[in-house]
Amino acid sequence: MQGLIYYISVPFIYLLSLLPFPILYRVSDGFYFILYYVFGYRKKVVLQNLRNSFPEKPEKEIKRLCKDYYHYLSDLFLESFKTLTIGRSSMLKRCTLSPGAKDIFDRFNQEGKSIMLVMGHYGNWEWAGNTFSLLCKQKLFVVYHPFRNKYFNGLMYRMRTRFGTGLIAMKDTYKDMVRHKSMVSTTAFIADQTPSPENAFWTTFLNQDTPVFKGTEKIAQKMGYPIVYITIKRQKRGYYNILAEVLAENAKNTVDGEISELHTARLEKDIREQPEIWLWSHRRWKHKRPVEKKSFV
Repeated sequence: MQGLIYYISVPFIYLLSLLPFPILYRVSDGFYFILYYVFGYRKKVVLQNLRNSFPEKPEKEIKRLCKDYYHYLSDLFLESFKTLTIGRSSMLKRCTLSPGAKDIFDRFNQEGKSIMLVMGHYGNWEWAGNTFSLLCKQKLFVVYHPFRNKYFNGLMYRMRTRFGTGLIAMKDTYKDMVRHKSMVSTTAFIADQTPSPENAFWTTFLNQDTPVFKGTEKIAQKMGYPIVYITIKRQKRGYYNILAEVLAENAKNTVDGEISELHTARLEKDIREQPEIWLWSHRRWKHKRPVEKKSFV
């Protein structure tokens, strides 16, 4: 059944990918209408997340942000498929690397240092990986969750590696980073996913108790790599710019929780500046902070 669904879907996916951008965004407008008005895809989740994150905003603005988000989600979905056929020059025109970010990556490459990137589901992270691989000298590896459908997983693998990016399954992250230690590389972690509450680092993020994966920080401390935070700003529809900021020159010199606090605070700042381009339909706050058990003597 998985194969049947894939082979029925893939011609339409490639057809969408081949559409000129003006037509692609017309199609995206139609997707928005279906997502928001017809199916209401996770609308309750999005509205609740927005209300909890921005309690100071009036309901009218919350609903406007909700609509803006679904417009953006539709664009992101189709832009991602565009990667299957987009040319190099068009990719670099649509997603640029800021001079400051390029200087940071070039410096670490010249120093022979591998680095770790931390980022969120903010902006077009798929395009950002393509641009990095096209413009930067070090090999980029992206940590990802493989799809359960092996056919669509293969499609996404081809799409994400088309410009030279490598992929690392999350369960193999540390093992593969050790294996690649001899080369100068960059490993990217999308660090705003939801871990199990018992094994998470807990912090306050967007006015809410929020669990953060400890694994990113623990791996960084073991490897002793510099930590760089990535921002992908949306300049206008279909155009992005990648910014970078060094959070730590050597993760071994940080204390537990420091890297997690730094990157979540930086991501929150970005979200407050452009809230509509973060992944609000993700159930980021489905877990509650565990109650600490009191010990009795």
